[in-house]
Formats: sequence, C-alpha cells, structure tokens
Amino acid sequence: MKLGQKAMEILQKEITGKLCSGDDLVVAGPVGFEGTVLLVRNEKDFLRKFFSEGFLWNAVREPKFDFREIIGEEKISAVCQPGTGGILAAIWKMAEVSGVGLRADLRKIPVRQETIEICEHFDLDPYKLLAGGCILLGCPDGQETVSAFMEAGISAAVIGKAVQGNDRLLKSGELTRYLERPSQDEITKLPWGNQWKSSGRIPGKDNQEGNI
Repeated sequence: MKLGQKAMEILQKEITGKLCSGDDLVVAGPVGFEGTVLLVRNEKDFLRKFFSEGFLWNAVREPKFDFREIIGEEKISAVCQPGTGGILAAIWKMAEVSGVGLRADLRKIPVRQETIEICEHFDLDPYKLLAGGCILLGCPDGQETVSAFMEAGISAAVIGKAVQGNDRLLKSGELTRYLERPSQDEITKLPWGNQWKSSGRIPGKDNQEGNI
C-alpha cells in the first residue's frame, strides 16, 4: 500500500537526495548504538550480572564522525540518519522516497557484538533498535565509500543495492524475505521505552563518553 501525500512529505524530510537504480547501499558506524546506550543506562544493574564494566563501556563508546569530512557529498546520491525503527526502517524509508526496489543482506550490516549480546538479554532485534550513531548512504561506488570510512577508523560496509521495481528484499543467510514497512521501535518493548519513541534525541550526548 502506497503512502499518502502527507505521509510521503514527512518521510521526504528524513532523506536527503534519492537513490538511483544501481546505487550501492552503505552503512557506516555501529547500528543500534542509540538504543544500546539507553539499555545500558536504564538496565545497568541487570546487565552487570552478565557483563563486565569494560564490556558495557565499549557498548556506549560513542562513534564520532561527520560523513561529509570523509566522503565528498558529490559522490553520494542519498543520505539518511537512522533513528526510530532502526536501520531497517531507514533502508525502507530511503527506498520508498526514491521509488526503487532494493536487495540488502542483513549479515553485512555493521553492528557491535556488545549490542547483539545486550539485545539478546531483552529479546530485542538490534536492526530495529534506535539507530542514532550510524549513517545510511546511497552511492554509485560503495566500495570507494567504504574504503574512505575504514581509513578514517569507522566501521562500514556495502549492505545492498538499489534496483528497478518495487520489491525490497532482505537476505539473511539462506533466507530471503520482503523488507517490511517500519513498525514500532524495539525500545518500546521495555516498560520505560515509550518516552523515547519519537524523541529523536541521542541519549547521553551531553555526558562524557563511556560514563555508564
């Protein structure tokens, strides 16, 4: 079902530029970082039963970078700062605004091991978790873009490609499924999670890095 005009106008404000068929999809920075920070700071006593202080410190270590200083904007077709709904919501939104299909590989998306393990304790999907801290880019040469980020010390990967048509397919190992329209963020499954549902705020931004 297509989005209405108002919904599309709201969506367009989240995306700069448009994907073209053949563009690579690149994710730079750790996926699910914003949600991980919230989990550690709101559930730290529970998490300390399973993880060391060093592990939790690494989990909230903030990735600081400006993609415009790493890769020239002229080399980028589309940009999205992922937020509510996680990286999968951002991928869907970028394709919807651009009017293209896509093929993406879940296992290629960069996510910290700390985020994966913390999410497992709450039965949360890290790919649908508040995702401030990473960036989603569409560009003609994804490998060049990834190399630029890696040289700057930022994790990055080509995670898919824009294609003609409307089918948006997500591969995970031998399984392939359609990428679903975004629903509620995983953080809202927690009793305290709803207050962050639409805040757009990066928690802990005013605190010192690693302060848990």
